[in-house]
Amino acid sequence: MTFDNGRGRSTPDRPAQKQPIVSNTPSVVQSLRTHSGSGVPFSVEFNPPRDTAGEARLWRTVREFERMHPAFVSMTYGAGGSTKDRTVRITGELATETTLLPVAHLTAVGHSMGELRALVGSYADSGIRNLLVLRGDPPGDPLGEWRKHPEGVEYAEELVRIVRDLGDFHVGVASFPQGHHRSPDLDHDTRHLAAKLRAGAEYSITQMFFDVEHYLRLRDRVLAADPIEGAKPIIPELMPITSLRTVQRAEELCGRPLAPAVMERLTRAAGTGPEEDKAAVRAEGIQIATEMAQRLIDEGAPCLHFITLNFAKATSEVLANLGYGVTAAPISA
Repeated sequence: MTFDNGRGRSTPDRPAQKQPIVSNTPSVVQSLRTHSGSGVPFSVEFNPPRDTAGEARLWRTVREFERMHPAFVSMTYGAGGSTKDRTVRITGELATETTLLPVAHLTAVGHSMGELRALVGSYADSGIRNLLVLRGDPPGDPLGEWRKHPEGVEYAEELVRIVRDLGDFHVGVASFPQGHHRSPDLDHDTRHLAAKLRAGAEYSITQMFFDVEHYLRLRDRVLAADPIEGAKPIIPELMPITSLRTVQRAEELCGRPLAPAVMERLTRAAGTGPEEDKAAVRAEGIQIATEMAQRLIDEGAPCLHFITLNFAKATSEVLANLGYGVTAAPISA
């Protein structure tokens, strides 16, 4: 099964659907190169909402970011395909009903080859040609044993090749500043990243981190391992911490404990009273994210990618601190 994106129709083994609006859609790399705003471009990540109330909140956040002109926005994909239909629909609506450039996450975990091809086709029919290809973590326990679907793929590198063979798609992959938790060492992890890039990925977005040195060393390792592939953009991912409660979520997302220096600053801000000083913790979290972002800008990062948890305010405050000329969003978080 292939998709004739240039002419907007599928091959005979797949029923024809509405014409995908993909031929004139820029890639992520093109969007970064043609960024016309002041400063380094930024992008944001959304999560698929679980219900109608969450969807309404997401769309309020989407409209807040739309006026800030991010280089692109990404939509994650639930482990094992949870919220799949809603995710595909909303990602398509981002393409057709906003001025934003959406990137759809595509994970191998829990899917057969046929399901993966069908999912790519659904995105194509919605006008999506930018995909972030991931192997994915086991549902329920990200650190649990990873089992390949009997009719699926083992590694993201394979999925990159499959997507590129299906049609006119632009592909990004994940990278890991501290190494993937399943890699035995950093050299092994670097080789896997270089292989994904050689397979056709045009850029990578890092796992979230809280020590800029880890990002800089990742960039050095990939460039040393393969100067051609290492020249492709490595986009750092950040998340402003807004409460001690979100620390656990941050550690789950980055797969590592927070850097001790960062955790010390947050706990000091929380105070020693019976209740957390939430305002102080939030202010410190915004400051930490601002400092990291400024250092990344100074070190030549091609873009700043923010995990938003479907809220706009914290990210907009960091951008305002950096001089992006945005007004902090009126939405909480």
